[in-house]
Amino acid sequence: MARNDKKPVTKENDSGKSEIYEKFKRSPALYIGSVVILVLVTVTFIGGDILSGRSGGNVADLTFGFYDKEPITWIPGNMFAQNREQAMRFYQSQGMDMDNFGVQAQIWRQSYEATVVHTAILQMMKRSNYSIPEKAVDRQVAQLPQFQDNGRFSSALYNQLSESARLAIWRQVQDELIKMNYFNDYLYGLLVPSAEADFFGRMSSVMRSFELVSFPVDAFPETEYLTYARQNANLFRTIHLSKITINTNEREARRVLDSIKNGTSTFEDAARAQSQDGYADRGGDIGSRYTFDLEIEIPNSAVRENIFNLRRGELSDVISVGESWVFFRIEEELKQANFDDFSTMDRVRSYLRNFDRGRMEDWALERAAEFISDVNASGFDDAVEWHNLEKQAFGPVPINYGGVDLFTSLESFNVPGIDMQNLINNENFWRIAFRTQLNNPSQPFVQGGNVIVLFPTEQVYEEPAAVENISSMYSAYWASFVAERFIHSYFLNNSRMDDRFWETYFRFCMP
Repeated sequence: MARNDKKPVTKENDSGKSEIYEKFKRSPALYIGSVVILVLVTVTFIGGDILSGRSGGNVADLTFGFYDKEPITWIPGNMFAQNREQAMRFYQSQGMDMDNFGVQAQIWRQSYEATVVHTAILQMMKRSNYSIPEKAVDRQVAQLPQFQDNGRFSSALYNQLSESARLAIWRQVQDELIKMNYFNDYLYGLLVPSAEADFFGRMSSVMRSFELVSFPVDAFPETEYLTYARQNANLFRTIHLSKITINTNEREARRVLDSIKNGTSTFEDAARAQSQDGYADRGGDIGSRYTFDLEIEIPNSAVRENIFNLRRGELSDVISVGESWVFFRIEEELKQANFDDFSTMDRVRSYLRNFDRGRMEDWALERAAEFISDVNASGFDDAVEWHNLEKQAFGPVPINYGGVDLFTSLESFNVPGIDMQNLINNENFWRIAFRTQLNNPSQPFVQGGNVIVLFPTEQVYEEPAAVENISSMYSAYWASFVAERFIHSYFLNNSRMDDRFWETYFRFCMP
């Protein structure tokens, strides 16, 4: 019997799902094998001396990192170079500008990461004492298309290559077969419990559509900025100071201070000769500063207030700041903030946005709360009109935390002003979106520069066949795909990895 709230939907991208399913439900090893053959075809058309790594030059400088102390070095013809050649061909086929510095950097980095994974897998298999029978390698070499004559292996074609080239090909075939077996045994051989696959499929079954309104945090009004400024006036006082910094020890700092007090040296001369900071060339003058700016220069609040109370021309005592010793001279005494001055209010706005943004968010949350009250009293559309808001909509979408592309993701919806990509990983968003009752306003929540109120308008249910399809896709390839992606990240970020890519790249590869 059909349920009243159940509305089966047919999604426009079902055909795309079917294509993905048909592509991946076959043995993933087939695709790995295709990649292996592509690599081997590339290998066998490169000269033997180059393949064996003997380029005759100093290649140590083109070492981009180390995996478990094994160098990841670019040498013409080696695996790194082959990965780069393949990446270049792919980018060219996509119409990318190969003279673009960013494209070239991406090609190098992508090739480097592929080589790291290649190296790491071979090391892991070697530590497990895994090996490929020589006959299996021989059979694979004999099947390479460049050694075929009328569909059969030709020893004449094979012997046209130098011994070093044949050895290099044989070793690379061996490495690729080892890597292929690693993927088959450790990744694509994963057993996925049926309950896990069913659970994953059911995640896509319940979908909701939403209307929403947003309250920009940066719409914080000028009257509120002024209120904040008056409540925190001490932060926006100004004082003009000069300072001398000594990094050796307190005793030396006091010696310099005493030389100024007894007239042996002027403050400016002592700053230029002995101060060890960025203001030395200016005779120690750090300019007129807002008092909140000096919280880093003078961390101790009591000491800071003592300095603020000094008169023009007076010197402070030596104070410890981090690993340095500093003292100040007052160039202009402390002035109270003038909030009629545009530049002062501009600094108030900047300070509030950068250091006390929570106050702005609270203001936007209060606006949202007023809106919700009006929604509850008179309805969503009337409240939108009264508050002069723009209503937007998206959906239907299931609970898809992380943006799994087996079913509908938030990324597929364009909502102007809302960062849907950011919402994908926002647990609070998903909790609110699917716990709020239909045709009721959600509680407001902060997302980026907005406070958002959702209004779920409809809940629909995916067809059982589509849910089953997603479960099957998950079992057939998705779990293995995620595991492969995790393995890639693991190799690049674990303690065995010594990544020096950008250091080497910018030294040798920048135009």
